[in-house]
Amino acid sequence: MYQDEKLICEDCGAEFVFTAGEQEFYAEKGLVNKPKRCPECRKKRRQNNRKKMYDVVCSKCGAHTQVPFKPVLGKEVYCKDCYNSMH
Repeated sequence: MYQDEKLICEDCGAEFVFTAGEQEFYAEKGLVNKPKRCPECRKKRRQNNRKKMYDVVCSKCGAHTQVPFKPVLGKEVYCKDCYNSMH
């Protein structure tokens, strides 16, 4: 039903193969558009889109955790459990 298809990456211009297996996976997930980027460029893009995480100590329980924002000196920061228990 599906056949391997050669595509051109819009970021780096490299040719890559959109395999029959990938096409089947896309169809199962309801995805209708073909990938525009090669696997390497997709990986780089995902890594660049990740939020920077900051290491902090919870102001309530003292647990080491990470938060997706830069903590402000003197302002309390809570771990997920303590934050949820307060709201």
